[in-house]
Amino acid sequence: MKKITVSLLFAYVFIQAFSPVALAQKPTGEIDSQTFEIEKRKKIELPPANRLYNKIQPFTNEEDDRKLNYEFRTPKLTLGTPKMTPSVLPVDGGKKAEEDGNLNNYAKLGGGNYGKLYGEGFFGNQLEDLSYDIHFKHLSNQTGPVDAKNSANSENRLKLNGQYLAGTFKLGGTVFYDRDNYYFYANRNPELNRDSFRQTINTVGLQVGFDNIDNSKFIDYSLKTSLYRLSDRYDAAETDWGTNFSGTIPITENIFAILQADAYISQRTDAETFKRNLYSVKPAFKFAFDAFTVMAAFKAVNETDDRLNINRSIGFPQIEVDAVPFSGVHLFAGYGGDINRNTLRSLLGENRWLGPNVTIANTEKSRDIYGGLKGELGPSFQFEGKVSYATFKNFYGFNNDWLDTTKFAVVYDADYIKVLTVSAQVGYQYKNIVRSTLRGDFYDYGIKRLEAPWGRPRTTLTWNNSFVFSKKMFATIDAYYIGGLKNKNFVTATTVNLKPIVDLNLKIDYLLTRNFSVFASINNLLGKNYERYLYYPQQGLNFLAGLSFQF
Repeated sequence: MKKITVSLLFAYVFIQAFSPVALAQKPTGEIDSQTFEIEKRKKIELPPANRLYNKIQPFTNEEDDRKLNYEFRTPKLTLGTPKMTPSVLPVDGGKKAEEDGNLNNYAKLGGGNYGKLYGEGFFGNQLEDLSYDIHFKHLSNQTGPVDAKNSANSENRLKLNGQYLAGTFKLGGTVFYDRDNYYFYANRNPELNRDSFRQTINTVGLQVGFDNIDNSKFIDYSLKTSLYRLSDRYDAAETDWGTNFSGTIPITENIFAILQADAYISQRTDAETFKRNLYSVKPAFKFAFDAFTVMAAFKAVNETDDRLNINRSIGFPQIEVDAVPFSGVHLFAGYGGDINRNTLRSLLGENRWLGPNVTIANTEKSRDIYGGLKGELGPSFQFEGKVSYATFKNFYGFNNDWLDTTKFAVVYDADYIKVLTVSAQVGYQYKNIVRSTLRGDFYDYGIKRLEAPWGRPRTTLTWNNSFVFSKKMFATIDAYYIGGLKNKNFVTATTVNLKPIVDLNLKIDYLLTRNFSVFASINNLLGKNYERYLYYPQQGLNFLAGLSFQF
């Protein structure tokens, strides 16, 4: 009884702290004539705080029996530019590795066509209670798919991580700097000075986390905070500070009280400066038994936006049931809703060709009814399938701007629309030698105010494969398909059905000695200059090769 009283008091305090406006309050503004991408399949789970220590993992090729774990997430829409960062696949160095220890650090150098230059380095060290590492990566193309150097690009990443383990808690931190440089090369007038259509995105950030790692503690908790600053070449900027708390209290052996609370304070600067904040609190109870688990929660959200004149609070009941009818198979179903937060940084992560002063607003997932099953067929096959029927307000997409078709605007459907999502995936693995995953996602959009879900796929397929041919040779083969894309040129009133994207990539690593290996990566093997977004053809067949040094 004492435990129940403590948990209820715990939830009450955070509800009062994070819900400053009554839930019955109505919004004072809404977005008009404008579309959204949401985590349509985000699982409504309230797990206990993560107790994983996340220490630096050594490179190893020892056989293991790890399962292929699946989690349905909204796929990124930046597939149009395949990443060309070959990873040094795990190697074991035989008996020598056991004697000398594993090789955690590496340096890589490489080059390829399109004037491609690649460099990456990782250095880390782990003491008894302290671990730290520094990671740097550079990838650039001196020329691009059209107009030579006027479609060049470069990416630079620098990240420092640190982690301290005490007897009862873990303290971790990350400092990072990202710099992306590229050009708006779509239908560009060749007489223009290239600096006039150049874009540079700089992002600096800091993340700090504090977690309980003592299983004997009555309350399990995790507190994380992050701050980043994004700026571009055209005086646009975004500052975002987010803090996240999660806590779990056991009431009985099978019943747990869980609390999640989030606070985001954001300032956007472009043609004008304004603030966008979001606060949420989600108390929940989890009932876990042998044959089934039930999670019941209520999420209260308050969002404000000075530019859109929004200040409202709204609540979403959430429930999920997971049953095990027989060993190895789970049936799950759920109901819920949420406010999906969108920022300039998140939108640029999907479409880098955004123009100035794009409208940014959050998406309301007012209702999501979903169900599915997952399980195993023997020790080597895993499967999962899910169907979601959700209602969204301010569903968004990307389309060429009305005035400048070389840049994109974010367009919203301000009405409540229905989105049906059917997802399935199957995986196979044989020890640590062969791993293969095939996944498909199919969408049906009930758009109302928009002509079409601009920039959104109807079908996506991915097939990822990795092979260990020997202790010295490793390979990955990945295939992608995206179909049903549409964009419109509003200047000419022309709707364009983009050709389906079919992409095939191959990567090979070969170990020369314990310390040296060579790698080769060939992307877009079919050589198609496909367009993920209208007027932006991607590189055709491109390759990267180089040398890696492990130490």
